[in-house]
Amino acid sequence: MTEAVRTVDLNSDMGEGFGSYRMGDDDAILKIVTSANVACGFHAGDPDIMARTFRTAKERGVAIGAHPGYADLWGFGRRVIPHSTGEIERFVAYQIGAAQALATYAGHKITYVKAHGALGNLSAADADVARAVARAVSAVDPSLILLCIARSEQVRAAEEARLQARHEIFADRAYTDEGQLVSRSLPGAVIHDPDEASARIVRMVSDGAIETASGKRLKTPIDSICVHSDTPTAVALAGQVRSALEAGGIAVKNFA
Repeated sequence: MTEAVRTVDLNSDMGEGFGSYRMGDDDAILKIVTSANVACGFHAGDPDIMARTFRTAKERGVAIGAHPGYADLWGFGRRVIPHSTGEIERFVAYQIGAAQALATYAGHKITYVKAHGALGNLSAADADVARAVARAVSAVDPSLILLCIARSEQVRAAEEARLQARHEIFADRAYTDEGQLVSRSLPGAVIHDPDEASARIVRMVSDGAIETASGKRLKTPIDSICVHSDTPTAVALAGQVRSALEAGGIAVKNFA
């Protein structure tokens, strides 16, 4: 590391149940992370879950962001659904508005946006989709930060739209040599072991680089680390990642 102390955010996807169904242990994760990406009702979430998650996040001092995705409850937003770029702009804007309304209702404030699942992966690689997401954010509220997959088209689109961009890496996902996430359909795509994930994250933050599955280092700014909340070891993994960062002299604080 070039500095004695560095600050990094720890985020997780939240509110991803629906009705009586629950996904992940949000209450436990909210005791660990510094930012919560809250589902807006399309891939998961509903008004009750959103309001409750926003309220708990406020009580814990956790920043909140809108987490828009495809209208795909059946597939949890992890399938690409064909849309024009105009349609993408409008359904992203719609979800940001829903998040802002429920956050206000709960007494909290949306400060950033992070695209979910298939929309996030597609906008990381496809410049037109990335620009559509960025235009939606800018049109609704240009003061919102766009949380971007590091080294992706999302970063360039945010800069073009004159949005603040923050660069995100993943604690529990493997990377290709091109800096993209390994497909979940492939072995080793998801990292479940807290020891492996925490050691890897400290190396990446310390080096300012993504570590690929083959061992390559891809230089990038790192502002935030994502731990997915829907994996069996999510709580232990998030807790160990935070402990390892702090033990390494890296302060954990939300970027907003």
